[in-house]
Amino acid sequence: MSDVKVEEIIHRPMDQLQGFEYCIDSNPSWGEAFLLGFQHYILALGTAVMIPTFLVPLMGGSDHDKVRVVQTLLFVGGINTLLQTLFGTRLPTVIGGSYGFIIPTISIIHDSSFSHIPDDHERFLQTIRAIQGAVIVSSSIQIILGYSQLWGICSRFFSPLGMVPVVALVGFGLFYRGFPVVGRCVEIGVPTLILFIALSQKINLESNGPTKRANKGSIPQQVLQESNKGTEWLEKNIPSCCGTQGFCCFGRASGNHTHVDDSATTGGVQLQYLKHLHVRRLPLLERFALLITVAILWAYAHILTVSGAYRHRPERTQIHCRTDRANLISSAPWVKIPYPLQWGAPTFDAGHAFGMMAAVFVSLIESTGAYKAAARLASATPPPAHVLSRGIGWQGNLEHYLLPFQSPSLLQFTASYLGWLVAAVGLSFLQFTNMNSMRSLFITGVSIFLGLSIPEYFFSYTASANRGPAHTKAEWFNDYMNTIFSSPATVGLIVSVFLDNTLELKESARDRGMPWWVRFRTFKGDSRNEEFYTLPFNLNRFFPPS
Repeated sequence: MSDVKVEEIIHRPMDQLQGFEYCIDSNPSWGEAFLLGFQHYILALGTAVMIPTFLVPLMGGSDHDKVRVVQTLLFVGGINTLLQTLFGTRLPTVIGGSYGFIIPTISIIHDSSFSHIPDDHERFLQTIRAIQGAVIVSSSIQIILGYSQLWGICSRFFSPLGMVPVVALVGFGLFYRGFPVVGRCVEIGVPTLILFIALSQKINLESNGPTKRANKGSIPQQVLQESNKGTEWLEKNIPSCCGTQGFCCFGRASGNHTHVDDSATTGGVQLQYLKHLHVRRLPLLERFALLITVAILWAYAHILTVSGAYRHRPERTQIHCRTDRANLISSAPWVKIPYPLQWGAPTFDAGHAFGMMAAVFVSLIESTGAYKAAARLASATPPPAHVLSRGIGWQGNLEHYLLPFQSPSLLQFTASYLGWLVAAVGLSFLQFTNMNSMRSLFITGVSIFLGLSIPEYFFSYTASANRGPAHTKAEWFNDYMNTIFSSPATVGLIVSVFLDNTLELKESARDRGMPWWVRFRTFKGDSRNEEFYTLPFNLNRFFPPS
């Protein structure tokens, strides 16, 4: 038996994920862009519906009030997404409601000044005005930290090792909203999960015939002839990211639209023999898996509803499984454009604002982790400190002036069923660290373990006692503690960054991944940053990167 060669078991670290058909600077056709945009809208419906469905009845709101909140969240989320992708981080993220704001919002709802109002609609109006006021004041934290570049300065304490738990826990932290939610209606949830995975990962529909396997003849001859020079030649001669046709390979697309990666052997170098040869091909099922899954399963659920399958089931089961119990469509007007002060002028209270600041801090940390994941999934470089601060500043701006109910979060990458992908992206940063070091193993393990364990304790305690573990006479302090330690990503960042910057710091720069990370700290540290993060309309003249 021949000895195993080192190159056969080692995978070289890569700045950017490969194998994408569209990268951050690719432009699909208008028709495909519309369908993909509508698919993201369907995805945004998750938190836009779930958060108001839970909170509005507690506030005394009716179905009509709930519909107005949902419409406003979607409308303002669209404006926020447009502004963030144009002038913020410029990463492909969708802005939506954040679960991190639920705890301080519930605290405001239960405030004695509102709970004693006899009229439900009046109580709803007074409560939502107070929530608006608290969000407006607390969002000043993000505006200050963002535009002053303070958050960018703080990010200098981050390393690949420290970011692994943060990004991973943005995904892992949604596990309690994963299958536990699916299990509320197993006959709908499980088929949805299976069908989505099957469509997005396994089945391909060719618009131009069946999928072809690539062979030596499919790979450009120059690549085959020069492949014995090693992967260094490939990196120099096949640039990273995408070509003009939107097809990605080890770097840019070749003339035959052939994907080239470094994982199958040709000559002395590892190349990927291709799963799919993209020649004028539109993979309908995998690209629009969410749209197709939702259409099929909603029709299936509606058939079960009208056939009486849930007629004699418990009320809770009917709420989760039937398609006619939400009353959203029947209560919604055909056209409704949200406008400022539609519920009246915001009201301000110092206690409410201080409690809401904890949620803004949680949103800031979770968004930071999601920005890192978004950049990697878009085959871009990690956002420099200046770009990260710019995005956080815009996020605070949007909360301050536009958002009426909840704060933005990066919903595209934190949707429950995509949690596993975000978690895996976070773990992929380990390739830049030394995982043969006990220091690295300790920091990674402790941060992820506590990032899951501490929030789980807070959730279970709250479920049994109807209040959080922090229970003092100072409500704002309770909101602070219960909100921060209920966020897995926030706990993970606190633990990982503290340990990473205190344990053998000077001797562990290579183990932490700093030699790779340091060039992405500044805008001019890597030539690709200008392509990915430069502001449009030549605005960099007025807002030069620091």
